[in-house]
Amino acid sequence: MSAVIRAGLRGGTVHLALTESGTLAGYTRWRPDAPDGVGDLRSGRITARAPALGGAFVDLGDGSGFLPDSAGGKSLAEGDAVAVRITRAPQGGKGPRLALAEGVAPGAKPGLLARGPGPIAEFRALHPAAPILADDWELVALLRAAHEGVAHDPASLAPVAEEIAALAEPVFPLPQGARGTVCPTPALTAIDIDAGAATAERGDKHGAQLRLNRAIIPELARQIRLRNLAGAILVDFAGMKPAARPKLAPDLAAALARDPLRPRLLGFSALGFAEISRPRIRPPLHELPP
Repeated sequence: MSAVIRAGLRGGTVHLALTESGTLAGYTRWRPDAPDGVGDLRSGRITARAPALGGAFVDLGDGSGFLPDSAGGKSLAEGDAVAVRITRAPQGGKGPRLALAEGVAPGAKPGLLARGPGPIAEFRALHPAAPILADDWELVALLRAAHEGVAHDPASLAPVAEEIAALAEPVFPLPQGARGTVCPTPALTAIDIDAGAATAERGDKHGAQLRLNRAIIPELARQIRLRNLAGAILVDFAGMKPAARPKLAPDLAAALARDPLRPRLLGFSALGFAEISRPRIRPPLHELPP
C-alpha cells in the first residue's frame, strides 16, 4: 500500500491529509500556533478533588484539566504539584483530560514543559516511510524541523481537495444511491442512513435492504474516521427491522477494526441503532475552526 501525507497551508491553518493507494484515509486541521495540546507535557497543581467524578482538577497555568483517579490521580491531594500529559484535547465545552506523567518532575509553577508530537506524527506512525508533501516553503521548513522525507509540492492537496471540502457538509454519499447524515449532539453523534434511490429495487425487499446496508458499511466506517466522530455514535441503518439489524454486526465490526483508534461495536439497541464507542482524543472535525 502506497501512502502519502499531504499538507497544505491555508491562512494560519495546516490541512493534513493521509492518502492510501490514492484514497483519502485520514484528515485533520492543525494550527501550529495554537495546537490542540494532545501529548503535551505540563506542570500543574491539584486545585480540587472531585470524588463524584473519580478524579481531580488540575491548574495547568493557562486553564484547567481533569486527572482521573484511574490515570494516576487517586493518591494526590489539593495543592500537590504534578507533571501530567494531555491525553484528550479540550472538546465539547470540556477541558483537557490528563494522565500522570510518571518519573517526570513538575516545574516550579504550572505551565508547558514540552509540546506533544502533533497529528502529523500519528499519520507517520501508521506509515513510517510515507513521504510528506507540503505546498508552502515555510511549511516545508516547519515540518522538516521535526520530520524526515518532507518535500515541496505546490499541488499537494489537489488530488483530494474536493473530498476534503465535502467533509464540511453533514450529508455524505454512500454506495448504491444511499446517503448518510451526521447529527452531533452534546451527548452523542447520530448517523441516519437514507436508502434514497436504492429502495427502488424490486423482489426480495428484506434481502435487498440487507445487501444495501452491507454495501455501505465500508464507506460509513471511513466517514466516521475522516470526520473523527468520537464518543457514543448511534447509526440508524436503512429500512431493516430492528430484529434483523444484528446481521450487520460482523461486517460493521470488521470495517471498524481497520480504524487506528479501534472503535468498538457495542451491539444493537432495542430500536435497532448500532451502538459504537470510538475514543475521544482530538476534537471532531465539526468542532474545529475552518
